[in-house]
Amino acid sequence: MIVRIIGEGQLHVPAEHLAELNEIDDSLALAVDASDESMFRRDLARLLDRVRALGTPVPQDELRSSDFILPGADADLDEVRALLGEEGLIPG
Repeated sequence: MIVRIIGEGQLHVPAEHLAELNEIDDSLALAVDASDESMFRRDLARLLDRVRALGTPVPQDELRSSDFILPGADADLDEVRALLGEEGLIPG
């Protein structure tokens, strides 16, 4: 999977990590729905940290379409709320 983090670039994340990322994404979506700022910050940081840890950077000169796009670490609740789909930020 190719994951873009807004403001950072793309990473290739092996598909076997999709379930783990979806669990964090589900918790993040609950935090956004509840407008719980502290839970939102914790889960957004956790999600981005895991993607960075599991992923391998895609070279900047390589043009690849992203399977999903994540907000940057400085995103606020309203920005993430606008990005959330029915399946959260990470479909699947």
